Amino acid sequence: MNDRRNTEEEPNVPEHSNPVQNVTFASNGDKAYGYLALPASGSGPGLIVIQEWWGLTGHIAHMADRFAGEGYVALAPDLYGGATAHDEGEALQMLLEIPVDRAARDLRGAVDYLLSRDQVVGETVAVVGFCMGGSFALQLAVQEGEKIAAAVAFYPIGYMPDAYAGLQAHVLIHIPDGDQINPPTLAEELNEKISADTGTQPEIDHYPAGHAFLNEEDLLGTYDAEQAKIAWERTVAFLRAHLG
Repeated sequence: MNDRRNTEEEPNVPEHSNPVQNVTFASNGDKAYGYLALPASGSGPGLIVIQEWWGLTGHIAHMADRFAGEGYVALAPDLYGGATAHDEGEALQMLLEIPVDRAARDLRGAVDYLLSRDQVVGETVAVVGFCMGGSFALQLAVQEGEKIAAAVAFYPIGYMPDAYAGLQAHVLIHIPDGDQINPPTLAEELNEKISADTGTQPEIDHYPAGHAFLNEEDLLGTYDAEQAKIAWERTVAFLRAHLG
């Protein structure tokens, strides 16, 4: 069950929005929305949590809550503007139709919003993304450069960066070897591109699991509790090492 106690309610969330939303932030002269979870201490390093192709679901809010439980000020931006998918076909359609430029602006706005908050410790943030959000996590780390200390991509699909020259973050990528969506060459391709453009190899971990193995809602029938626990612990350790 999602824990909503460590959140901050803010007004002006539109009536048609996803009920998971609880914050509004500026995005390139407009407004964007998301779910914010605060640690019990009230402050900590900032972390962007990027949704899967399903949207800003209860699962993603739960992930933000879990990161807040680890001491992070976690913000999950709503890249679909309040919509969520109910099946794989609808999710794929929403992934293909997402305005990528707007999503990129909303993510940049999310970074600036976190860094402007008194509860956020430090001058950099980290980003963790799942599925579609994994590719956007890499995009955001490239776009925001020195503002992103660490980037974690779980089974990334979709809008991968064309180049990684702007990347300054430490990178961790979780690759399930039984992924039926991504090509089996994904890990090798990402390693080659990131290494060539930055001179630094990403950390890539492999799992005997399928796509979305961390998603306990199990919409694809691929949730793996054992591998999810391993990946979660590796992620938290990685964030501790490179963000605090």
